Amino acid sequence: MAVTSTLGEYLRARRELVRPGEVGLPEGDRRRVPGLRREEVALLAGISAEYYLRLEQGRDQHPSDQVLDCIAKALRLDTEASAYLHGLAHPVPQKRRRPAPPERVSGSVRNLIGNWTTTPAYVHGRSGDVLAANPLAMALSPHYAPGSNTLRAAFLEPEMRVFYRDWDEMTAKVVPYLRSVIGAGVDDPRLVDLIGELSLGSERFRTLWARHDVRHKTSGLTRLLHPQVGPLDLRYEKLALSGAGQMLITYHADPGSDSEQRLHLLATLAVPSDGASMLAAEA
Repeated sequence: MAVTSTLGEYLRARRELVRPGEVGLPEGDRRRVPGLRREEVALLAGISAEYYLRLEQGRDQHPSDQVLDCIAKALRLDTEASAYLHGLAHPVPQKRRRPAPPERVSGSVRNLIGNWTTTPAYVHGRSGDVLAANPLAMALSPHYAPGSNTLRAAFLEPEMRVFYRDWDEMTAKVVPYLRSVIGAGVDDPRLVDLIGELSLGSERFRTLWARHDVRHKTSGLTRLLHPQVGPLDLRYEKLALSGAGQMLITYHADPGSDSEQRLHLLATLAVPSDGASMLAAEA
């Protein structure tokens, strides 16, 4: 997809999410479009309607930073969304991508998470494939085991709607996070294929992807329902592994909470067999 077309898609998507009343314009009863009209965005940004139309249609390839800042303000974009807009308009030239070698997790990271007996932890790669996991993570969910893909599971596996008590909220976070990680362009064939698969297989993903939200949230609270130990309220952290394009995901419960007790119970049930140890260490 051409960069200018992607820029146009982004502008249209964000324009449709802004209600006229939010920017001091009358709502009216006869509006034929959701959100703002093109000419209203142009007015708020201080540019001509014709010029803004050229941007949405991909007929202008060189908007200035000043123009982009004005449009970002008109569309009420936050800092991350504004940076994403600039990235779409002024992409960094990409070198021809060579086939990526198989992703591997370092032995030191494997040893680190393997020693965490009460902290579920796993590592996923560039496209969400789980590359390594400790026994407690695999006991928390089989979709956290090496060889699984956390994005595919979240949107395409029906049981995940039960496992995540906050499935709507969780999915509303994960798609903007994905956009923040991949940036203005998707040049990884594996990731392109995954986005296509999710777009075809999940209406929820299509809806969220079409919004073009961008948000790099690396910590928070998730609410789970485990089939053996019951409800768990766990805090997560996403930690980038330097130079690897990989993320280390950890979960923990608040000290003294019911969730901490249930997590400790799950840990006693997750004493690894030899097979499970091999899965975490060699996948």
